[in-house]
Amino acid sequence: CVQLEDIPWCFLRKLFKINAECRNYNKVNLLDLIVALFLCADSFLQQEMALKMSMCQFSVPLVLPHSNNSQSTLMVWALRDIVKEWRPHEMSSSKGFVEDNIVQTELPFFSFVRLKNCTLSKSQCLNHILSLGQYNTNNMFLHRDMKGGDHERKISNGLVEVCWYLPCGRENLDTFPKPIAVANLRGDIGRSITQFSFLFQVSTATFVFLDKVEENEHKILTSLQDVRSKLYLVVNKAENAREDMMTVKNTIAKGIGVRPIPEYKNKTLPLQGVNWKKLSQLEMEECRLKNCNFFLKWMKLKLNAHLQPAMKLSLLRHKLTDECNKKEKDVKEIAELDQALLESSLGIKHYMREMGLIYEFSSQSRHTDDKISRLPGLAAEMLLDGYPLELLDGDASNIPQRWVTDVLMELHNKVGEKSRLLVLTVLGVQSTGKSTLLNTMFGVQFPVSSGRCTRGAYMLFLRVGDDMQSELNYDFIVLIDTEGLRSPCLAQLEDSCEHDNQLATFVIGLSDVTIINVAMENSTEMKDFLQIATHAFLRMKEIGKKPVCHFVHQNVGGVSAHAKNMTERKHLLDQLNEMTKIAAEMEKQPSIKLFTDVLDYDLEKNNWNIPGLWHGTPPMAPVNTGYSEAVAEFKRNLLETVKRDKSDHVSQIPEFLEWIRSLWRAVKFENFIFSFRNTLVAHAYDNLCKEFNQWEWEFRKEVSRWKTETEMEILNAENESELHHLNEMVKSKKSEVSDKIKEQQKIMDQKLQEYFKRKDRQVNLIMKYKTDFIIRIEGLTNEIQHSANNDLDCARECKKSSKEAEDLQRKHREVIEEQVMKLLRDCKKRTLSDEELEEEFEKVWAELQKIGDLKEFGKDPFKAKTDHIKKTKTQIMNFFFNQYIKRDLQSLADSVIASCKRFVEDTAKTDRDYHDSFTKDLLDKVDESLKQNCKKCKPKFVTDLKLHVCGFASREFLHMHRKYLYLTDFIDLYKERDHCQRKGTDYVRFCIKPAVEEYISRSLGVNIVEEILTSCHSPEYSSRSFFQYNIQKELLQKDDFESFVKYITRYKIFVKDWIFQHVLKKMSEGQTLCKLKIKSLQVIVDKITKALKQSTKHSDGTLLPDNQESIPELINNMRKYLNKDISISVEDEKTILFQIQSTCHQFTGSLFKSLDDLKKELKEEFSNSGDISETLKKLPTKPQDELFKQVFGCGQQCPFCKVPCEAGVKEHKKHHAAVHRPQGLGGYMNIETEELVERLCTTNVHSETKFRNADTEWKHHPFQDYATYYPEWHIPPDRTIQASDYWKYVLVKHNDRFAEEYKAKPAVVQESWRSITKEQALKGLKEHSYYSA
Repeated sequence: CVQLEDIPWCFLRKLFKINAECRNYNKVNLLDLIVALFLCADSFLQQEMALKMSMCQFSVPLVLPHSNNSQSTLMVWALRDIVKEWRPHEMSSSKGFVEDNIVQTELPFFSFVRLKNCTLSKSQCLNHILSLGQYNTNNMFLHRDMKGGDHERKISNGLVEVCWYLPCGRENLDTFPKPIAVANLRGDIGRSITQFSFLFQVSTATFVFLDKVEENEHKILTSLQDVRSKLYLVVNKAENAREDMMTVKNTIAKGIGVRPIPEYKNKTLPLQGVNWKKLSQLEMEECRLKNCNFFLKWMKLKLNAHLQPAMKLSLLRHKLTDECNKKEKDVKEIAELDQALLESSLGIKHYMREMGLIYEFSSQSRHTDDKISRLPGLAAEMLLDGYPLELLDGDASNIPQRWVTDVLMELHNKVGEKSRLLVLTVLGVQSTGKSTLLNTMFGVQFPVSSGRCTRGAYMLFLRVGDDMQSELNYDFIVLIDTEGLRSPCLAQLEDSCEHDNQLATFVIGLSDVTIINVAMENSTEMKDFLQIATHAFLRMKEIGKKPVCHFVHQNVGGVSAHAKNMTERKHLLDQLNEMTKIAAEMEKQPSIKLFTDVLDYDLEKNNWNIPGLWHGTPPMAPVNTGYSEAVAEFKRNLLETVKRDKSDHVSQIPEFLEWIRSLWRAVKFENFIFSFRNTLVAHAYDNLCKEFNQWEWEFRKEVSRWKTETEMEILNAENESELHHLNEMVKSKKSEVSDKIKEQQKIMDQKLQEYFKRKDRQVNLIMKYKTDFIIRIEGLTNEIQHSANNDLDCARECKKSSKEAEDLQRKHREVIEEQVMKLLRDCKKRTLSDEELEEEFEKVWAELQKIGDLKEFGKDPFKAKTDHIKKTKTQIMNFFFNQYIKRDLQSLADSVIASCKRFVEDTAKTDRDYHDSFTKDLLDKVDESLKQNCKKCKPKFVTDLKLHVCGFASREFLHMHRKYLYLTDFIDLYKERDHCQRKGTDYVRFCIKPAVEEYISRSLGVNIVEEILTSCHSPEYSSRSFFQYNIQKELLQKDDFESFVKYITRYKIFVKDWIFQHVLKKMSEGQTLCKLKIKSLQVIVDKITKALKQSTKHSDGTLLPDNQESIPELINNMRKYLNKDISISVEDEKTILFQIQSTCHQFTGSLFKSLDDLKKELKEEFSNSGDISETLKKLPTKPQDELFKQVFGCGQQCPFCKVPCEAGVKEHKKHHAAVHRPQGLGGYMNIETEELVERLCTTNVHSETKFRNADTEWKHHPFQDYATYYPEWHIPPDRTIQASDYWKYVLVKHNDRFAEEYKAKPAVVQESWRSITKEQALKGLKEHSYYSA
């Protein structure tokens, strides 16, 4: 039950939905309610209320009483917006009609009043009269028998209401042959003398309803002038009320109908014309003084008043219709009549259009007037106030893009950049009630009338209430109203179909929700229209946009309509399927067969039946309440669907403008089939590439870590294992890694599926690329599987080789240890000094050195060769000269070798242990010796000489190291000294340290990549497009021609070098590499420390015995715990621990201390190491190669202009690039003129030109058939694509040098290219890059 205070709002809500039941309230007198609302409303709301009441066929206030009854208001302003159509009987045969503003039309004006004692209902009587010929009596005037009609009136006495009778041109239905105005004064005339006097003066005739005349009333009536000709008394004397009603009805109808209209105009309307206009003028002036915002409204009214007479417009329409209906149609005449109709139209929209064009053209000038620059702000204010903005000029079929962009950006700024948009469009055949549907759904005022009342497309912004913004996830609903398609009159014009196609494609592309307005009576036009819409939807699917579509079936009523029309809906779907198939063939999309392949379409959920707006024949038919109810239900369902399916990523005005630009460009050039370059699509694709790259790196990283651990397990396998056991182990590990890879592949597949389910990131735009990424995951899986298997095979071979080497070392070690122990036993029998002990040891050691060496280099004498000589042109044929140089090189080599041997021998004779610095000093010595003589030799001479020197030096240094170890052990054993700490230090230094360094080297590559991808540098490698942008930006800033050439012609090498230099730079900043090394060091030291603690216990948790025999178990336990982390040489381990004379606990303590010392030593080494380049090159996992995989893509370049393929993944169907480069940059020239070619590949493919090259065996071949030789490339034939300013600038700047490089003549470029600045080139680079600046 509606509360009393809610009734005004309920009335207004229903009224604005054109719901005739808005007056059905019982708690208040409805006339009082209407008077109160009009008194409280401002002038604009009064106009809106009057317009909606008139549409509902209600009477509207003409004279509004004030509450104190001292004065009244003539409501001319409120009625200004009411436009009516009618067909006088004299126009019946021609099917013409009149459309005009009703308050400015001269009509017979009849007033109806009553005396207080009248029992007959004047209002009911008028309703019957005005409803003649209709199915039901239309209650235009409220009366006592209606809901709320019996409530006592409090403020509405003295109210004068007016309505109009308008003929439809059919004599059997029309009560009157011409339109009339009917006024109804509420209440007794005795209490409303002022209103009665006014009505009497301006009326053609006045009818007074009464039962009898009393004295007071007699005085009022007799005081009137011209009573005989203008006053009619309607006296109620009959007992039967129905008889009374019929009698009065016939009397009044006859009385009104028999009077000739001209007579009324000339004799009985002396005040109407002049007085009416004066009152209107006064009211206009009053409103202007009140509020300047009324200017636009008055401007509209003034323009309408100065238009050509409505009759002439009707005549033009009639002529156009007649011409279109002829069998032999005169196309020229039709075009002229249509143009005449356009020229006869003048409204605010034309001034707004002119304002936009003034701004559009003025903005191209460098000096724009401040007044002009403020125009977008004013237009934005108007949009916020509810005025529509012309999006597409229907007369010129064009969009003033700068004007629309700046207006909407002004609006975006005015609302604090909170402009999430839900775009809704209604499309349909002409005169099917599209604008009426929008007006009823959202309470807006798009113009409504028969014929093309809307030309082009208009958009209107509806602000979503604060309470609904979070539910809908939108700030504005944008309504786009379009002109009707398939106009019968314009169908003969050659550009009509093209115009309709452009319009449909454009607005469907902009829309989130498209409403297809279907009126079955226009079946032929509907079929044509559905064909257009199907093409548009198909094109949107091609570019990735998938709007929601609803079909609204107009003029379908009845409770069983939905069920009974199932057959019709199925027939509609069959038609749509047929049209989809045809459209798919035309758009070269053979895989699409059904309409449901294009859109998510459901017969039940996407079809709506809306009954007709009128009950009966307009213009006097009452409004059908079912219309507004059905529209309201449709709107509720629409908004509920929006709430339910709301997306996390919603387009705001900037994205909406991007769609406008891209769509309109595609529409203009009809290049949907070949290419649709939209930065929103590109951004969406780029966002997916960024995510995909992260998934790929996680995939690679996970498998890489598992693989590294597995390789360690293989390398740490027991040496005693037989070969077949090793093969079985590798086979098992391959199976494990395969399962691991499949698991990661599944994770990646799930991530991809989840990504495409997201409601943000505009994934619908890139749905067609999903298959490419699925293929990429499969390719990545195969690549990683192949790589992992190879690495495991390598690990097996490495283990086999190391086992063979360790077997040799073991034999060598066993011989040495046997001889040392024999010597020890012999020496124990004597008392010897340290010098004597060393002398005895040297004798044995000299014998031991004769055991075979592991290294082959340096065994044979070094010989200078012919290929060591650096030859000049004069030396090539001079044999004797070459021999002379060869002798010089041999002499030089002998000298260097002798010097190095002395250095090695002197170093080896010391009692110190070997250190890495010895080898470095040795190589420095070689470099110093060759510095003055390197001009005569090739680098190969230097390399071979260094290998020879390092060969013999390595054997000496190895013996030096082993001698130190065994000599020290020998002396300690002889003197029975405690060597626990030394053994611990040696074990950490010679066994743990190499393993730690190897661990850091293995993990460093992955950690560097991780650092770059997760640090502030990550955007540079986040996607291929951003990577390309950074490279090209750097090229532009450096402006080095050689770098440009390398980038264009040796793209892969350039990218690899660039990445390496970039990694080098980033690792040098803030000692990043040192920090990463220390981080890895900390990880492995912690693992070793933990393993050492665990190793002091048995598997059951008890401590190892504190004796010498527990030390091997301690070491074995530690190796077992570190099995997946590091590999420790067993032979080095046994050499270090030879005859250890310590207990387990004591040795463990020395290991902890030495481990801590090692950590400090390595930290210091890392801080002092300088050659980062060498470090990066030696890493097993090279970070530059991993980053290269991330951003390089497939790496293929266009065969003509050398632009790289832009696919973000390696596996894809075709190589492609959105914007190609001038072909001359890739070395392409015109064979005849030898000039470099400045045109793009896309332009050439669109043209009739030919090319020839080595692939065509230098035979001419049409560019259009380029796929014959390059089938893997997709180059769209599009002459509209322009090269970016970036490459225009590069070609102009280095034109001569490119010509010199390619042995051609400079390209002939357009003059406009020469004016491009470096800043404009950078801007062009940004515009053609897919990243979000």
